[in-house]
Amino acid sequence: MAANGDSNRAILFALGANFAIAAAKGVAAFFTGSSAMLAETVHSLADCGNQLLLLLGMKQAKRPASPDYPLGYGKAIYFWSFLVALMLFSVGGMFSLYEGIHKLHQPEPLKQWWWAVGVLVFGLVAEGMSMRACLQEVDKARGDRSLWQWFRQSRQAELVVIFGEDLAALFGLAFALVAVVASVVTGNPVWDAIGTIAIGVLLVVVAVFVAIEVKALLVGQSVDREVQAAIRAYLESQPPVRKVLSLITLQLGNEMMVSVQAEMQDRSSSRELIEDINRIEIGMKERFPNVRWSFFEPDFSDADQDYAPVDPRFTG
Repeated sequence: MAANGDSNRAILFALGANFAIAAAKGVAAFFTGSSAMLAETVHSLADCGNQLLLLLGMKQAKRPASPDYPLGYGKAIYFWSFLVALMLFSVGGMFSLYEGIHKLHQPEPLKQWWWAVGVLVFGLVAEGMSMRACLQEVDKARGDRSLWQWFRQSRQAELVVIFGEDLAALFGLAFALVAVVASVVTGNPVWDAIGTIAIGVLLVVVAVFVAIEVKALLVGQSVDREVQAAIRAYLESQPPVRKVLSLITLQLGNEMMVSVQAEMQDRSSSRELIEDINRIEIGMKERFPNVRWSFFEPDFSDADQDYAPVDPRFTG
């Protein structure tokens, strides 16, 4: 079973890299007049803001439960992650598209283009280091799954966002470098505008994919399938449990809620039954430390029929 990656480490690496890159890009955009460089400067500044929002969200998610929020604030990280996706779409993607289309109609020759090339190469190295740190944490979480499978199935919204940002940044830098070099080699500044538009499209596409994944968590998604299967296997291995009738899980930031309905072995008293349930819940939380809340309901099933949970929408 895969573990969780260290989201804090990935975010701090990305923040440091993007701050240095944004400063360098801004200087290069000023000296060269490159719209692709300006778009990349805005992109990096937006990424810095995004990473600060993720750190804020992770801090808020650790607040203790309260009467108004009995299941805690874990899902706060999903709100901030979704906001980051919107910023990546608007501040990064839409601004780049606007700047590219504007320069496409009013192309301007690049000045002191070597500034742009030097900064973009530096940016590729710095962003590569950030991506390497991110992938190290992703590898801890994805186990045997491919990157795409992990991206679609991960319950760590902040790590999904950082991975998407780093991926977009690396490809964006590559697009900008190709655009600048093509403009210099051909003497045609239109390539710079085309590169800016390509960066905008890239950011919009990445933002949409990230938003789709975070939205699922924001609405209310179960825990990772591997973890849920492991929890079920643990419950079924307990001697007092005759059959697991229903298992419902909910991901709440880095914590989990588990609701169990199980047919139990016969006991001579309700006290013995309660003691069995308490031991099972204690053992489950020791084996799965992220289980913060557990609700265990003993029940019975018809031996001649498979148990089918009743959909509450069809009850009176």
